[in-house]
Amino acid sequence: MESLEREYTDLNYGIRAMAINIPGFAYHKALKRRNNQSADKKDMMDALMDVEDENGRRLNDDEIIDILVMYLNAAGHESSGHITMWATRFLQKHPDIFKRAKAEKEEIIRKMPPDQKGLTLKEIRQMVYLGNRKAKKDVDICGYTIPQGWKVLIWFRSVHLDPQTYVDPKKFDPSRWDVFTPKAGNFLPFGGGSRLCPGNDLAKLEIAIFLHYFLLNY
Repeated sequence: MESLEREYTDLNYGIRAMAINIPGFAYHKALKRRNNQSADKKDMMDALMDVEDENGRRLNDDEIIDILVMYLNAAGHESSGHITMWATRFLQKHPDIFKRAKAEKEEIIRKMPPDQKGLTLKEIRQMVYLGNRKAKKDVDICGYTIPQGWKVLIWFRSVHLDPQTYVDPKKFDPSRWDVFTPKAGNFLPFGGGSRLCPGNDLAKLEIAIFLHYFLLNY
């Protein structure tokens, strides 16, 4: 698993690399590897089937399936882990918000059939309080021209901390979504459009389930 983790980390850095073709940058390294790759091209499934530990043991079918689900484009790895960590920290520092969120979870449990064990999508969709609610032509943005053909990297942090969009953006306030009118491009934790993270629903599902049990049992 440690060997697979290193492979995944390298893959993740490559996916997120900026297109800077200079020695020392991940993009340059990826291009070099692509130009020198063998004719016998292997995909991720081939790598999972061939990988061995120090004792020569290979992964069985069930283990391969678990890994593919767990690493679905980083859902369940970075996004879920980071968000649950920060949510836990902020909930501990804001007992009033913790109390309101816990009350929501207790109400969901109260409405569940007595013979039901665990959560279903029906219950998860009721968790609203802490839930997530290349240039084709020259574009002028605030006096700056992005020429046709340029690639643009969005700095998501500046979008989500823009005081013109979010009042007191650094304040932990889940209630802000009760009166928020969404507009395109104002909330981009998983990207958007054709570049929307395909694992976003899985990540949100994992986060919702974790917070549900954390609030009920902490």
